[in-house]
Amino acid sequence: MVKEIKTQDFKTEVIGGSKPALVDFWASWCGPCRMLSPVVDKVSEQYDGVDFYKVNVDEEPDLAMEYGIMSIPCLIMFKDGKIFDQSVGVVPEAALKAFVEKAL
Repeated sequence: MVKEIKTQDFKTEVIGGSKPALVDFWASWCGPCRMLSPVVDKVSEQYDGVDFYKVNVDEEPDLAMEYGIMSIPCLIMFKDGKIFDQSVGVVPEAALKAFVEKAL
């Protein structure tokens, strides 16, 4: 399951979390974001060892700026409280699974 996360909870849940965390930076007006969202939702159901989050860049601009989000959709994988990997743009399900599995 993918959870919407706000700036005030980010450090506790993503940075301080016990599992790797995939964060999808997106916006409601972004067509590619809407294409990627169901893929992220589907993949999130297949991995218990990873937490999945979404950050709406329009609602959380400070968080987007902190992580240098210039293009969306942008997926950032956090592991041990640090950025482990990053992907920009729409990716197919197989590529997203490979992206997630690198962090496990």
